[in-house]
Amino acid sequence: MYNQSYEQCIQACLECMEACNVCYDACLGEENVKMMADCIRLDRECADICAFAAKSMQSNSPFAKQICSLCAEICEACGNECKKHDHDHCQKCAEACFKCAEECRKMAS
Repeated sequence: MYNQSYEQCIQACLECMEACNVCYDACLGEENVKMMADCIRLDRECADICAFAAKSMQSNSPFAKQICSLCAEICEACGNECKKHDHDHCQKCAEACFKCAEECRKMAS
């Protein structure tokens, strides 16, 4: 059984992963996809690291803190990029990214 203190961080990571996947898919449907390229790229990166961070905590990895630290950095970058766009999916994604970054920083400290 994994460490219970991971619970909130795992939840934030999974919610962020979902928000990034939704945002990624919605960005592909936007009129000016080229303008959304950085958002799409960061959505993919962020969803992947969130999934990996959650898995590392669930399996009680000795590297969980370092992975969460990196996850926080990527979430912050993704949130900052999504925040630039007015689309609802981008705003929701930014919110999830910032929440996850905060939880991952707590985890990593």
